[in-house]
Amino acid sequence: MGVRGRRWALALCAVAWSCAAALLLEADQPFRVPDGWSHAGRVPADHSVELTLALRQRGIARLHRLIRTVSDPGSPQYGRFLTLEELRRLIQPSPGAVAAVEKWLRSSGVEECRSVTTRDFLQCRMAASVAERLLPGAEFHRYAQGGRSVVRSPRPYGVPEDIAPHIDFVGGLHRFPAERKVVSRAWAKKEAEWERSKGARAAFHLGVTPSILRKRYNMTAEDVGQLANNSQACAQFLEQYFHQADVAEFMELFGSSFRHRSSVDRVVGPQGRGKAGLEASLDVEYIMSTGANISTWVFSNAGRHESQEPFLEWLLVLSNTSAVPWVHSVSYGDAEDSLSRAYVERLNVEFMKAAARGLTVLFASGDDGSGCRREPGGNHTFRPSFPASSPYVTTVGGTSFRNPFLVTEEVTDYISGGGFSNVFSMPDYQAAAVQQFLRSAPALPPESYFNRGGRAYPDLAALSDNYWVVSNRVPLPWVSGTSASTPVVAGMVALINDRRLRRGLAPLGFLNPALYGLRRRGHRDAIYDVTRGCHVSCLDGAVQGRGFCAGPAWDPVTGWGTPNFPRLLEALGPPPDAPHK
Repeated sequence: MGVRGRRWALALCAVAWSCAAALLLEADQPFRVPDGWSHAGRVPADHSVELTLALRQRGIARLHRLIRTVSDPGSPQYGRFLTLEELRRLIQPSPGAVAAVEKWLRSSGVEECRSVTTRDFLQCRMAASVAERLLPGAEFHRYAQGGRSVVRSPRPYGVPEDIAPHIDFVGGLHRFPAERKVVSRAWAKKEAEWERSKGARAAFHLGVTPSILRKRYNMTAEDVGQLANNSQACAQFLEQYFHQADVAEFMELFGSSFRHRSSVDRVVGPQGRGKAGLEASLDVEYIMSTGANISTWVFSNAGRHESQEPFLEWLLVLSNTSAVPWVHSVSYGDAEDSLSRAYVERLNVEFMKAAARGLTVLFASGDDGSGCRREPGGNHTFRPSFPASSPYVTTVGGTSFRNPFLVTEEVTDYISGGGFSNVFSMPDYQAAAVQQFLRSAPALPPESYFNRGGRAYPDLAALSDNYWVVSNRVPLPWVSGTSASTPVVAGMVALINDRRLRRGLAPLGFLNPALYGLRRRGHRDAIYDVTRGCHVSCLDGAVQGRGFCAGPAWDPVTGWGTPNFPRLLEALGPPPDAPHK
């Protein structure tokens, strides 16, 4: 909440300094122990914990204006992105604020802290007893899941009144790692559709592979990267690791028709030696096969132990690394209402920082349709996902082939996440498209279920059903989810960047302003419009399990639709007369 909406927490006087007043920073942060985790007792007083202090930034309004100009293809400032050092000068906290926070930490004996290049985070290590004195109300307990454990506080925390204006939130106290698992669905469920389409003239297949994706999205063997200094990345969390041997075998099985690399070039963070995770294998193999022959990084934020928040750890790495890939694919998300407003709003600023640097950050829209927040008495509402709902990321939904065994037109994948944010208002770049959907949709859920003025997502989609993946040296079929569609789109964006960089142009950066302007600029055929199918929602009498449905142009199920790569390259890539570098 920051100073906006903070309320007095005088009850914390009993554990505060000289009974001084404290302010709660995240009073609205729900604390719920997820299924599968159990309480294992309070930690000893000398147990070491690491906390992340998000220091209040300056220049956010200027940052917002800058992103609009550098991300709009019609602006003369398009592509003039900031370096990390220029970004630091724009948004770093005031020297007085940093000095006040550091003095407060030292007064409690906290000396072991490190900052980041942008100087807007401090990571500090201290004993649990010190942390509890520092943050009145906090109380550190251990929670276990199998052989894993985290240390969290089930109680809200406060900070001194004079420190509260300088800190957005403290990470490492409340949030449990969000679980995201890919889905396995057998083709047998679609036998009726198969029978109806036996006579169709289309390529037969037994699951989605790189060659099927290239056929559907009109990519040729020539659509591969050529520049050594172009790169793409995906992030993995929660002890999800990939294996280089799996990537090599995947490319041997499925990459014979195009030039490619068979190993990840750089891993940032710990890469465990245990079994490969299906999620991580899927992300890496499909960003590398779609963005073929492009240098690939993996940001490994795999810890779920102790006081780490792995998603926050990834953002800290970005704030501390000057040279990072231009494109990032992230298959991670949590319910918007499971996070404090201060946390969500601050992470949104982190995505603004990435946009100002020219990074394209793509998030999976989720695999729960519109989601459902169940309320007593049956007054349910849809449940948007974050970071999918951030206005500063490009969110990718999912589709299926209309016939599961033929390369045909696409329909909605019923699990594809989509909807309207309850935190962020609708950004200007999408207002016309979304309002057109709201006016023209033949049937909408009751307005009590969604916020029609919120940021709407996804922005576009790709196939998300029945993928082949190699994990732990075993080829596995039937892998599904927007965790599949997101790296596919990311790889295409990296290929377009490759063409732009070869002509001496800037990379695409924050994609949404250009994406929502495609039709206005005469590129209607750059994206296949998906107009059939609905996604799932609440199982109640009002909506009966159905959320939103696809329709012409943009919709909150598949966004604008799925890429037609050569036309998308024509629309977003270098103009024909651009000189070669």
